[in-house]
Amino acid sequence: MPVRERRSLTNGQRGRVDLDYSELTTSKPEKSLLKKVNKTSGRDWRGRISSRHKGGGNKKAYRIIDFKRNKDNVPAKVASIEYDPFRNAFIALLNYMDGEKRYILSPLGLKVGDTVMSGPEADIKPGNALQIKNIPVGTMIHNVELSAGRGGALARAAGAFVSLVAKEGKYATIKLPSGEQRLVHVECRATVGQIGNLDSKNVVLGRAGRMRHLGRRPGVRGVAMNPCDHPHGGGEGRSPIGRPSPVTPWGQPTLGFKTRKKRKISDRFIIMRRA
Repeated sequence: MPVRERRSLTNGQRGRVDLDYSELTTSKPEKSLLKKVNKTSGRDWRGRISSRHKGGGNKKAYRIIDFKRNKDNVPAKVASIEYDPFRNAFIALLNYMDGEKRYILSPLGLKVGDTVMSGPEADIKPGNALQIKNIPVGTMIHNVELSAGRGGALARAAGAFVSLVAKEGKYATIKLPSGEQRLVHVECRATVGQIGNLDSKNVVLGRAGRMRHLGRRPGVRGVAMNPCDHPHGGGEGRSPIGRPSPVTPWGQPTLGFKTRKKRKISDRFIIMRRA
């Protein structure tokens, strides 16, 4: 999808880059697939801020997405391509032959009127979902399951795709966008094609107000705080942080400090680490 660069008529439009939403076919979502989401403002069950810089934003309803794609051998026609406020990828509304409606992630090249299907009898074309054992090696796939029947977990963002490198026995080797290679059981499902909206990463908001519309509040530098609020705070004027490496507000190092916990169940399937 192309992007539009705004003319510098105002300070807020200088350098602003927007998506051209000409690919979208409707602005009204399917009401039966909407779900109300209560705002938390980044606070947990205790009422304390557990995720900082969140709050405000426009009101939005969650679209129920079919990540499992388990409605086999029933053709569905693409009714519309829509915007989803909870993700940078677009979504497609499917009307199945039996009358059911479902949302899926819209792959690149999918258009209104196309027919998609899931199951072993589906063709290898964008939007169709199959088990990995039925997908040829070298195919670009997305919405890949890590456990059969649990729904897609990999490659769900705009422009993302996974390459099917090899199949041997019960497991297939896939290559992720990060360069990591891992094993996935051949009974897991995946959707053929690459997710659309490739230019999502090129968007420039241009002004702070648009960031607030997304529910993102300002992030204050630690050196601008008082020492009671941040380890970097305090000092006369513009003073350095006063320690060998920067830390979080709770004293945890930030540069090069590994925070990932050992997960033996997941890591044992990784063949090659990401670059």
